[in-house]
Amino acid sequence: MTRLDGKVCVVTGAASGIGKRIAEVYAQAGGLVAIADLRLEAAETVARQIRDDGGDALAVAMDVTDEAQVVDGIARVIDHYGQVDVLVSNAGIQIVNKLTDFSLADWKKMLAIHLDGAFLTTRECLKDMEQRGEGGAILYMGSVHSHLASRLKAPYVTAKHGLLGLARTVAKEAAGYGVRANVICPGFVRTPLVDKQIPEQARELGIGEDEVVRNVMLKDTVDGEFTTVDDVANVALTLAAFETNALTGQSIVVSHGWFMQ
Repeated sequence: MTRLDGKVCVVTGAASGIGKRIAEVYAQAGGLVAIADLRLEAAETVARQIRDDGGDALAVAMDVTDEAQVVDGIARVIDHYGQVDVLVSNAGIQIVNKLTDFSLADWKKMLAIHLDGAFLTTRECLKDMEQRGEGGAILYMGSVHSHLASRLKAPYVTAKHGLLGLARTVAKEAAGYGVRANVICPGFVRTPLVDKQIPEQARELGIGEDEVVRNVMLKDTVDGEFTTVDDVANVALTLAAFETNALTGQSIVVSHGWFMQ
């Protein structure tokens, strides 16, 4: 099994969904995991579950759009564990709407969580990685929408495309001290985020919820299957453990063949 023994791993949005599963898999592989989430109580529950299962985890309150909270949160992780070796910038939300009906506030909120959050957490973790010069891995949770567009998701698609540029820039800037940056691009994963979209898209498109799943979300997969949190977590483990600059600046698509590159 791929191992992360002793590696300190910060996962944002880790109190539920994909982030939670990545944190669990990292802990099972020997990683020391910081569960960073807007909801501290939920983060503490996940951290406690990991510790009960024999892992090592710390809960950290973090609104990734709040610079002070990010600075303080990463500092707390470093104070507790001594360093940061892996960052998974996973925190995200979805708002579905026609572009002409999108409010500027919702547009800014989407970009702030996905892009400002990625920038702020990257900056703080890179400071430690650069100072120590011992390498590291930064992973961004992109999407198939980092490569394709869909109706009703203008800010989400824009933000997920933006993560490709950020990862490639980090890969160039941080290569000298052994830090790799990559983007994981899942297809539709059956999380609460996706469950919320199904009725929203059904209303906007004027079709049934089953049709949204079958003919919108899974239409172009090779097997009509949702991507699973385990699918994504296993790729995140491989990327976190990969030790050379041979694999950096890349987007790895995990989508049951929905998008092929």
